[in-house]
Amino acid sequence: MNASVRSQDHPAPEFERAASAGQHRDRTQVQKGPGSFDVEAVRAQVPILARRIHGKPLVYLDNAATTQKPQAVLAALDGYYRGYNANVHRGVHLLSAEATRAHEQARESVRRFLNAPAAREIIFVRGTTEAVNLVAQGFARPRLKPDDEILITAMEHHSNLVPWQMVCAQTGARLKAVPFSDAGVLDLGAFDALLGERTRLVALGHASNALGTIHPVAEIVRRAHARGVPVFVDGAQGAPHLLADVEALGCDFYAFSGHKVFGPTGIGALWVRGSLLEAMQPWQGGGDMIRTVTLEACTWNEIPYRFEAGTPDIAGAIGLAAALDWLSAFEPEAVRAHEARLLAYATHRLGALAGVTLVGTAPEKVGVLSFTVEGVHPHDVGTVLDREGVAIRTGHHCAQPVMERFGIPATARASFALYNTLAEIDALTAAVEQAQQVFRRV
Repeated sequence: MNASVRSQDHPAPEFERAASAGQHRDRTQVQKGPGSFDVEAVRAQVPILARRIHGKPLVYLDNAATTQKPQAVLAALDGYYRGYNANVHRGVHLLSAEATRAHEQARESVRRFLNAPAAREIIFVRGTTEAVNLVAQGFARPRLKPDDEILITAMEHHSNLVPWQMVCAQTGARLKAVPFSDAGVLDLGAFDALLGERTRLVALGHASNALGTIHPVAEIVRRAHARGVPVFVDGAQGAPHLLADVEALGCDFYAFSGHKVFGPTGIGALWVRGSLLEAMQPWQGGGDMIRTVTLEACTWNEIPYRFEAGTPDIAGAIGLAAALDWLSAFEPEAVRAHEARLLAYATHRLGALAGVTLVGTAPEKVGVLSFTVEGVHPHDVGTVLDREGVAIRTGHHCAQPVMERFGIPATARASFALYNTLAEIDALTAAVEQAQQVFRRV
């Protein structure tokens, strides 16, 4: 946690000031100038990357599932639990005041990361999944009528599909999905045709977790707003790689998960445009989301607290803020250029292997590369790769409609982050070749 969280009368403990100073030194080692990117300096800040797996260096390529944590995040979590662990908002003692200040400063860090207008528009949630459910139940459900429509894409993660199915079942509304091409590109002509008089909400991912496709969110928002339709963006895959600028995107809701942006698990954030947030209903009841309670009724707390029932994940919010500050310290264009090199190189190396088919070849992608290996089930590919120290994801990636679209049960998926290297892609390629050799002998 940065020392600026605290006021002058309550300075940070000495160990925390030292940790903050150390974080600053680490960042300056990486930022050598505009456009520069020192991946080895980044890797030095992420302790787990030094591990060996089955006697071999860890090659961690499962970043779309969860990212590894830099020392800055580990220090922030440790600093909270060691130095000022207390519940927030209601305590009058010093530890509670310090914890509350850090928690609310974390909300400001999220606001800054998203370029949102106001911190009060930021709601802490367990992750993107809870954010989608909150919007489905707190915003959509009270407004939907029979035969109203919610429009999604056919390549959504289950978290941005199932909650809408549930709210449609509850209200009699209908769910429609925009198809995509063989390359994994959204059909905007079909989007225009499906966006109709009964459309009450558009919900889509910033980028596909299964294919890596980056959707033209700003253009989709423009078309939806022309018909008065609000837009929810699942930023779980967008926030780690793209500028998650809600003002530039123009959307009305944006959600992301902490563990995908180098922060802790079990924490995330939802931004809601202020005018819509004022009209939303609480989804969960309990402590801290109320102003007054009698045995007969209650009144809600002010925004955003009315949407944050119970004791929040205080450490998670503080760790999330540290992760966002760490990520934001890098030159964005340098990071994107580095990740683009990784994706291009991996696409070239794996695409050149006989028997390997790349799934999802959109021209605009984040660092996600899904593939199949002829004659080898993806789970078997993943098992062989693990023995080589290479961690990837195999399965349907919580995107079964995508698999159905391609007529396959699953894929192997390598996904990249700013701390990955070209040498690790060489290791991935060699491990895939090893899997092919193993199953030729079976």
